[in-house]
Amino acid sequence: MGLGHATRCIPIIEALDNHGFEPVIASDGAALALLKHEFPGIQAFELPPCRIDYNYKGTFFKVKQLLGMPRILRCVARERRHIAELVKKYNIEGIISDSRPGARNADVPSVIITHMLNVPGDTNLITSELHKQFIRQYNECWVPDVKNGTNLSGKLGHTEDPTLKLKYIGPMSRLHKKPAEKKYDLMVLLSGPEPYRTQLEEKLEKELQDYKGSIIFIRGIIEAEEKAEQKGNILYYNFMNTATLEEALNETEMVVSRSGYSTIMDLAKLGKKAFFIPTPGQYEQEYLAKKLRKSGLAPFSNQKGFKAKDLKKVENYKGLKEVSNIAKWKDLFSLFEGK
Repeated sequence: MGLGHATRCIPIIEALDNHGFEPVIASDGAALALLKHEFPGIQAFELPPCRIDYNYKGTFFKVKQLLGMPRILRCVARERRHIAELVKKYNIEGIISDSRPGARNADVPSVIITHMLNVPGDTNLITSELHKQFIRQYNECWVPDVKNGTNLSGKLGHTEDPTLKLKYIGPMSRLHKKPAEKKYDLMVLLSGPEPYRTQLEEKLEKELQDYKGSIIFIRGIIEAEEKAEQKGNILYYNFMNTATLEEALNETEMVVSRSGYSTIMDLAKLGKKAFFIPTPGQYEQEYLAKKLRKSGLAPFSNQKGFKAKDLKKVENYKGLKEVSNIAKWKDLFSLFEGK
């Protein structure tokens, strides 16, 4: 699970607690570290890493898809064995999995959360069908978007496939819009896999040397403690917890970030102006960045070609807006009560 998947689980964990359930956390890597920071009083378990990459590209595209299937299936099977042990040992009564196809168990109600019902990329029929096969094995699929009208996920999160048991629960964000005086002209909000995160950090540091304005730079590195360091007009943080990030974003005029779906949901909730730089090779982020540009909401650039002067393009875009839809938690959680 990436950091974006972890952050959008935060309001769900809070809702479970508020409705009388006793949530436990299971994840790995930086996502697990972040959730432990957010919920130090909740029991947490480490799962085996299970990164499934649907973004095949290059020569022999279909061959790469087929060769990648055995590794994906082994990864899912390993995770299911681990989940089965947790269900039995700790008397788990329900599972909510954010995009982890192995996090389910036939003995308890299991839900998968995903905005990606269709895998992006040209001729991606094989991986799309595999992804849908995983989704079909859950009792329900919760889509963090609205079904009709203005939406954030576009064709990724919308399908006419009647075999998928879908519930649209509205965009999910841990953040809240609050009145605040502007403190920062620009926020850099980094995330994503290495080495691309480090490469973008170095690129932005170089490009923003002569930027006229105050910058807050969130590096996206989860460590034991938050650390801040001022260098010239840039205030650096290794990471921020939810409360600190919410405050800083409300005090920020414009954001530069990846075009990950969770980040887009956060910035839409706060009504922010943004400039996106998709992670290289991630068709999902490239699709979402193009969708937002076409809708007149936010510009984007690829990582290699980005220049600081590109940020001026933001003035010609409307900025992201909240897509209003309040999740009906009581109805959603009734699945785990046998109703």
